[in-house]
Amino acid sequence: MSEGDRPLWPAGSATGIGSLPGTDVAEAVKFTLGELPDLPYLPELPARGPGADMIGRGATFLVDLPIELYTGRWRVAASAGREMRQAYDFLERDLDQLTEQADGYTGTLKIQAAGPWTLASSIELPLGEAMVSDHGAARDLAESLAEGLKAHVADVRRRVPGATVLLQLDEPSLPAVLAGRVRTASTLHTYRSVPRPVIRETIASVVAAVGAPVVVHCCAPDAPLDLLREAGAAALAIDLDLLGTDRARLDSLGEAIDAGLGLFAGVARTTVPANGRRPDAAALAERLRRLWRDLGFAEEQLASSVVVTPACGLAGATPAYAQAVLKACHEAARRLTEQ
Repeated sequence: MSEGDRPLWPAGSATGIGSLPGTDVAEAVKFTLGELPDLPYLPELPARGPGADMIGRGATFLVDLPIELYTGRWRVAASAGREMRQAYDFLERDLDQLTEQADGYTGTLKIQAAGPWTLASSIELPLGEAMVSDHGAARDLAESLAEGLKAHVADVRRRVPGATVLLQLDEPSLPAVLAGRVRTASTLHTYRSVPRPVIRETIASVVAAVGAPVVVHCCAPDAPLDLLREAGAAALAIDLDLLGTDRARLDSLGEAIDAGLGLFAGVARTTVPANGRRPDAAALAERLRRLWRDLGFAEEQLASSVVVTPACGLAGATPAYAQAVLKACHEAARRLTEQ
């Protein structure tokens, strides 16, 4: 978990996965820089509407591949649609706020983007079927995305020159692509599964191209941890509740950590529980210690190997609960540094 001689993040770090509630980007950037001083991130605000959602934002990084929103679905087009122009505007305003508020920042900074298979599952070809149905189209999308993300990483480095940029690829659709569970446009059928080597090589090509360490986030219960390790990820971001107690999956996670990957441990729930109780930092830290012992690793490695995060994005939370979650993650991470 290092870039050269420099660790990718300080021991005892916490961060968010991506989204936050609300529409005020200035406040959101200020919030992440203030609440997560060791590993802040550029937040996403999907409540702003089309173009601020994960797929619309992800499409802004596609080079020479215009997209439009048509009858509620993103699709390839002859030129970028109105919602995509709005998406470019959202991104530029977000980056301007980051430039202003992160002036002088010298730590690790995380940015996020949808990965190639999630985009290929969600963006349709002009005739209406998802790009994942056409392996050539999916390959072209991955190449376009890699080029755009490389430019995005370079842009963030120019804007915040003291930062170590960390890129998170969001791949919630990856297990469905692997298993052939992505629904066709009619929803009556599914597309054929994409071979595992093709998926691995596609993600590896994006990881190799972007010019920054990559965290791959998959919030599905059957996230292919071994495939992501083989694709060159620097860290894995997962929801620990979905990991469960299955020994094979725990062993797969242990193998990834043993190979040097970091773990972005989604340990705090993202919606208010029925009892209204906010997350308890001490309980979060203890849960991570139990997992670490179960995996068989020395506890002194825990704080440097694990970044504490919410289980997923916080767009569906209230602002007060989102703040409570990130505060608890930050405090839990600090507790992990205590022996």
